[in-house]
Amino acid sequence: MTIRDKHMKKAQPSLLEDQDLAETLEKDLIVQYGPLLSGEKLSRALGYPSMMAFRKALSRDLVPVPVFTLKNRKGKYALVKDVAIWLATERLSVSSDKI
Repeated sequence: MTIRDKHMKKAQPSLLEDQDLAETLEKDLIVQYGPLLSGEKLSRALGYPSMMAFRKALSRDLVPVPVFTLKNRKGKYALVKDVAIWLATERLSVSSDKI
């Protein structure tokens, strides 16, 4: 194995790391918000700077997680699990050199 191969292996997260981080994030988010996120909490969890930016992303179908409505409820909702998986995937896609 060359030095480059070792570096590339180190920089690419394993599926297990991805799952561990996603599970940790999911537990933390569930403790804070419960199993569903909506409104300001969803916007903040996805890293949007404002509700307007989140609404714009919704209208352009650019929200990175599945978002849905609930019968007889206002607003858009997302599962904490989906948000946690997305956050973990985004975080682990960054090489360790940039951290």
